[in-house]
Amino acid sequence: MQIAIDSYCYHRYFGEHYAGLEQDPGSRISVWDFLDKAQSMGVAGVSLESCFIAFDEPGLIERLRIELDARKLERVWAWGHPNGLCSGTNAEAALDLKRHLAVAEKLGSSVMRICAGGRRTRPASWAEHKRGLVHLLTPLLASAEQHGVVMAIENHIDLLADEMLDLMTTLDSPWLGVCFDTANNLRMFEHPVSVARKLAPYIKATHIKDVLPQRGDPALFKTWPSVPLGQGLVELPEILDVLRDAHYTGLLAVEIDYLHPSYRDGQQDEELALIRSLAYLKRAVEAT
Repeated sequence: MQIAIDSYCYHRYFGEHYAGLEQDPGSRISVWDFLDKAQSMGVAGVSLESCFIAFDEPGLIERLRIELDARKLERVWAWGHPNGLCSGTNAEAALDLKRHLAVAEKLGSSVMRICAGGRRTRPASWAEHKRGLVHLLTPLLASAEQHGVVMAIENHIDLLADEMLDLMTTLDSPWLGVCFDTANNLRMFEHPVSVARKLAPYIKATHIKDVLPQRGDPALFKTWPSVPLGQGLVELPEILDVLRDAHYTGLLAVEIDYLHPSYRDGQQDEELALIRSLAYLKRAVEAT
């Protein structure tokens, strides 16, 4: 297992913030700045959110691969923020996903994190949800094999553990796996360690995240903000044990989304939380 950073940690500095919860920091970074930060923090890899990169710019992906190779950074290409396949209802998004499989191959990424949907797009019925996802994902399996890129579906506050497991066993392909976010199923009132155990055979990528609830409606995203690893409710050492026992060898990509207000005390809030998280994760990995 190799420690990494997901570029979503810097989402505010890439121009995105949660309205009503976060402020625009008033400054921006580029993907090259992000790589500098990742390298300075001594990580082994990065997960790159495609929504923050002008990947259609001529020569950019080739340059990015050269930079990643030169810095000896492993990489995951991340597609689909925020709504992905819209829970199986967006055929145009599936065509875009197919295009990104070629981008991931060109970048030298053997795994591409994808979003099937999000908390806003999740249907009430799992039967309907599954039917739409199977319809869109089935033809993409051949494209994934063609490009040599595994599609790793994130549990994006849209899929319960048993639903994800049902999807994996139904499609039953080595070109489809899971991007396991350690906190998102807690936001759906499931025990993260139990989710990890169920999904362990299919995990191909990760978002290593911790959350600590605030007062408010537990069904709302804002009630479950991110905190530095080890400061929240997620039992990360136990999850690392599960990943180790499953012989997971991919990236442990730290992700911070909406940072808890208690950890906001300056301009570089997310970066300080990230540095603390990486220090915690290095200790935890060494202890497993």
